[in-house]
Amino acid sequence: MEDFAFILDYLAQGPPDSKRFKREPVAFALGETEFKLLELIPKPDAILNIGDRVYIGKELERREKILHVKRRISYSDLTNAAQSEIGYILDDIITKNEDRFVKFYNEAGAISTRYHTLELLPGLGKKTMWAILKERKSRKFTSFKDISDRISSIHKPDKLISKRIYLELSNPSEKYHIFVAK
Repeated sequence: MEDFAFILDYLAQGPPDSKRFKREPVAFALGETEFKLLELIPKPDAILNIGDRVYIGKELERREKILHVKRRISYSDLTNAAQSEIGYILDDIITKNEDRFVKFYNEAGAISTRYHTLELLPGLGKKTMWAILKERKSRKFTSFKDISDRISSIHKPDKLISKRIYLELSNPSEKYHIFVAK
């Protein structure tokens, strides 16, 4: 269950729908921890901006801007504006939660005898995977900068995570989900 989400797009007049006469305002959001895509119904007096972090957890009295979560949606349900915002929001989440994602580099394990979780990161092959495993065995990584300093073939380890999350969000048929809750 997500407690916080980031607003990707806000439609004050609701989504265009020829079947409904009365449309309600809606916001599209990305969950902070499980990266779920959500359709939210804002409170009548709420002012939402793209990029706002809003509480959507179970404690109703803490919800300042959101009335309720309407449903979980897929990437194709998002507006074009919401789809274009995902990358920026992901970069922000990853930067603010660096420890969580550095921990992934330190603890990622094998999927099978021939395939490793690290290989799921776009652009990361076997040679780089072996370099990461060797370096983390000698000493755990402490930051993204530490990773890029110790592994010469990785320049922006945070961008690799961001690309992987985006791939999992935009391609629901992806076999392995490391970051996005199914």
